Parts: sequence; structure tokens; C-alpha cells
Amino acid sequence: MTFAATTETLHDNENRRIVDRRIWFLTGLMLVILLGLLVRFGQLQILEHGAFAARAENNRVRLRAVAPNRGLITDRNDRVLAENRPAYRLVMVPERVEDIPAMLDQVDELVGLSAAEREQFQLARLRNRPFQPIPVKGDLDENQVATLALDRHRLDGLEIEPYLTRHYPYGAALVHVLGYVARIDESDLKRLDADNYRASTHTGKLGIERHYESILHGQSGIERVETNAQGRMVRVLERTDPVPGQDLKLTLDLDLQLAAIDALGEHPGAVVALDIETGGVLALVSKPGFDPNLFVSGISHNRYRALLESPRRPLFNRFLAGGYEPGSTVKPFIALAGLASGKITPETRVFSSGSYRLPGHSREYRDWREGGHGWVDLKSALEQSANVYFYDLAHALGIDRISRELALFGFGQPTGIDLPGEFDGVLPSRNWKRRTLDQAWFPGETVITGIGQGFIVATPLQLAHATATLAGRGMAAPPRLVDAEPPARMVEHAPGHWEAVFEGMHAVVHGKRGTARAIARNIPVEIGGKTGTSQVFGRPDEEFEIEPEELPWFLRNHALFVAFAPFDDPRIAIAVVAEHGGGGSSVAAPVAAKVLERATRVAP
Repeated sequence: MTFAATTETLHDNENRRIVDRRIWFLTGLMLVILLGLLVRFGQLQILEHGAFAARAENNRVRLRAVAPNRGLITDRNDRVLAENRPAYRLVMVPERVEDIPAMLDQVDELVGLSAAEREQFQLARLRNRPFQPIPVKGDLDENQVATLALDRHRLDGLEIEPYLTRHYPYGAALVHVLGYVARIDESDLKRLDADNYRASTHTGKLGIERHYESILHGQSGIERVETNAQGRMVRVLERTDPVPGQDLKLTLDLDLQLAAIDALGEHPGAVVALDIETGGVLALVSKPGFDPNLFVSGISHNRYRALLESPRRPLFNRFLAGGYEPGSTVKPFIALAGLASGKITPETRVFSSGSYRLPGHSREYRDWREGGHGWVDLKSALEQSANVYFYDLAHALGIDRISRELALFGFGQPTGIDLPGEFDGVLPSRNWKRRTLDQAWFPGETVITGIGQGFIVATPLQLAHATATLAGRGMAAPPRLVDAEPPARMVEHAPGHWEAVFEGMHAVVHGKRGTARAIARNIPVEIGGKTGTSQVFGRPDEEFEIEPEELPWFLRNHALFVAFAPFDDPRIAIAVVAEHGGGGSSVAAPVAAKVLERATRVAP
């Protein structure tokens, strides 16, 4: 064998060994990879099977919160005042939509989408998980439903969903009592249970709806739903039903409420009627009102601004937050203070010449009747509302004694009614003025407090509650719209004191000189009452006078009247405030007469 042949043979052997090594390396590498795959396969199939099965199940099964049906609100005769009506809304599941802003623009093109609705949608996104449906637009009409259905192929991730929406069949007549529900906002999220409101879009904002929100709302339920690859629901696998909200039955009587609204006519004002035995509210009117249904689906900016800027203030709750000088309606309570202190007896007489001066002072405090009323005792002073009698009595009592007596009847403090936003009123005293204004108290301020003017301020609800306490001879319960309670004794007076004041209040309506005698023929039962006037524009003490009819409407006095009926066995107490109505005898008393006439047919 030649040298060249030998070299070629060696070269072939070396190449074979290199190839063999490579084959062995590749084989080993393949075996390692195969072993790794087998190990990983075993890990996935055996060790991590449960976790991946759960993830697969989560992709197939979703948890969805289910909103409860809100409880109904009825009057004492089971007439529905707040109900739930079927409606349709458009909802979006955010995780199924690639470009949410573009999708919202599409919805806007099809059915319109306001800036407020966009804002509410974004707010709801913050408190909901991406796979939960979020309302985009509610209360869809038939045309909007049809439009969205035709473009269904372009709206992947959106669904038309049936739901129940709140509706108030009596609108403005009850809005200040019931309040309304509206979309949940950021302030609501701070006070509500996020888990329980996961599927809810609305909550109570005012009135009964707000105060009893926890009862009316109920408890949310849960659904486990199966979805397909596109995220559409295929079927419900499991469901825990929501617990509906409880229905509320109010003490309110719808007939009496509507009668009170009608009786006020064109006058803004308030009417409050209470069941003396239980404190149950029979009528609770603040006029004018507004349509609460506008707020349920979202009121427009222009409409809301119109309500805010209306000179008649329809958004203002007069019976709960309206502060008025009570005027002469406080005179029965001043009389009780005088009797209890011994400063007067029922027979005490005072000469009313038409004006009153404090000893050593030159300023005159006028009576409402020019020339006065002559000699008057307690009965005739109440009957004719003789200011001079009560100027003199207030001066004798002093402001602190007056303040203590009025506080016993609930002046200057909330009544405890089951509604949010009650105004305390103002009950002046020396300490109150020093604390509030850092000023001393003056005797003249005591004098005008005796006829319900000056610093003293009361709400119509407080006036009705005080009248109920008076009619119940010191027995009273907090005014309530739900679960009225038996009264408790609040004020102690000798039987003769009550009778003396009642006799004067009876004469106000049924006496020959009573300031409200004109309404006596329109009431089927005898009542006790008291007229009052709340000053809006102070009458000057100088030589010139301004007649009431010469004043602009908004500067005219408020008219007030309080009463209880029937006189021999009081069951109902009422307070009326007619804003800028002038005199209590000419405007407020006739309103009360119409309500009491109706009350004799609907009273418990």
C-alpha cells in the first residue's frame, strides 16, 4: 500500500469518527430535549393540572353580580308612590372591547351619548372588574333599541339588557318627601358597600329614598355563567338570587297630600299634617316641587340649571329646611309660659291702645290693629291676636324663661323625623346671642320675641310638631313617615293652663272677633287654631307707611296658620305657611280649612 493510500484511509477514518461523535451528540441532545419535554408534560398534566384547569374554567365561566329589585314605597292605603318599571339599557363588557373610546363614539353616532353618560360610564369602570357588564346608556326607547339591534354586528362587547328603572307616578307632588334615586357618583362610593352595589347603578339621593337606602336596596346576588370563545354568555351554571329590597309603607295619606297641594293654589309654601296620637305624618307638602323622574336617567345640564335659577326655588324643601319667623303662632306657647310662671291668670287684663312702650323707652311696638283692641284678657288676646298683651307678657317673662318654655315644645331643635337634612331652627336666648353674635341681649328683642318676630326661626314641621304637642296636652311623638311611635309626655302643665289656652284658640276660629272666623263655616268640625304673619320686609317706624299691596310680591309677608282638630278630641295637627301670602287669616287659614275638611274623610 502506498503512502498516499494510507493517508487517504486515515483521513476517512477521522471523518467517520467526527460524524459518529456528531451523531452521538445530536442523539444525546434529542434525548435530553425529549426527556425535558416528558418532564414538563408530566408537570403540566400531573403537578399543575389543577391550576391550569382552574384557569381554563375561568376563561369559560364568569362570575356576574345581579342587582336586587328595589323595594316599593306606598302610602298608608297601599297606593304605590315609588315603583319599578321595565326598561332597556345598553351595557358593555370592557375586556371584550379593544378600543373603548372608539366604541363609545359609535354608540354616540347611533343613539346619542351625553358627556354625563360618558362620565358615569368611566366612573363605573373604576369600581367594576373588566369582565363585568357596565351600563353605557339607560332607559332606551323603542327606536333606540331597534337602531342598536340593526348594528349589532358592529358592537362586539355590547348588549341590550332589560332592567327595572325607578318611577314616581305622582312626580312633583311627593318629591320632597320621597326624594329620588340617581346614578351612583364618587361621593356615594365612599358611603356605600362596594360589594353589595357591584351590579347597582343607582342609589337614593334625597328623602325617604336616601334615609331608608339600606332597606330599600336589598342584597346583590351572584351568577356563574358559561361563555363561548367570543365572550358571549351561553348559559347560567349557578345562581344565588339577590334579596329584594323591603317595601316601605308610609303613614302619609295620598288624598290628603294632594288636597294640601291643591289648597295652596299658586302660593309657594308648606303644609304639614300630623297624627297627634302617633306622630305619623299624614301630609307633608313643599310647593313648588319638581319632577324626580328627570333625575333617574340623568337630568340635562340646561334643565338642572333652570331648576336652580327658578325664583320659586322648586329644589328647596320648605317644610324641612325652610326657616320662617313663626309670628303670632307662638302666642299660645307664650301664654302657657305666662300661666306656668304666675305672671298672668286667664283673667288678667291688659289695655291695648295700639302700641306698647317699655318703661323708660320711647320706641313704640305696634299692634296689628290701629287703635288697638281695648281691654283684653287671655282668651280675647288669643282670639284677636292682640300684640300689646303679648308684648307686655314677654317683657314680664324675660327671654330666658321664654326660651326654656319654647324648647319644651321642640323649637330650636330637630323634630327627629326620618328624613335627612332637617334644619334646627333658631331659638334665641341671652347665651345664644352671646355665643352666636358676641352681643348682649336687649329688652326690645324680648318684646318682639313674644309675638314670634326677631331672631326666632322655625320650620313648618316644627310648628306642626309643637301644635301636636300642645293639642296632646304635652304628649308628643317625633314625626315619622315609617313606623310611627306612641307619644311620650314632654311638657307638664296644670290642666287649667291647657284649657285656658285651648279656649282662646277655639275663639280664634269660632269666636265673634276671631282672626280666622271666616273659615268656621267651611269646616265640618270645631277646631282650635292660631293665625300668624311672618315679616319679610320690616315696616318702618317713621311717619310714612307702605301698604302691603304696594310692595313687590317677593317682599310681602308670609301667611301662617296652625290648628288641631277635632277640638274636643284632637286627632290631627296642621301647620300652613303660604309664602308672601300676606295675612294668616286671609290665606293660610283657608288652606288649612280645606285640608282639615278633607282630613275628616281620610283621618285614621
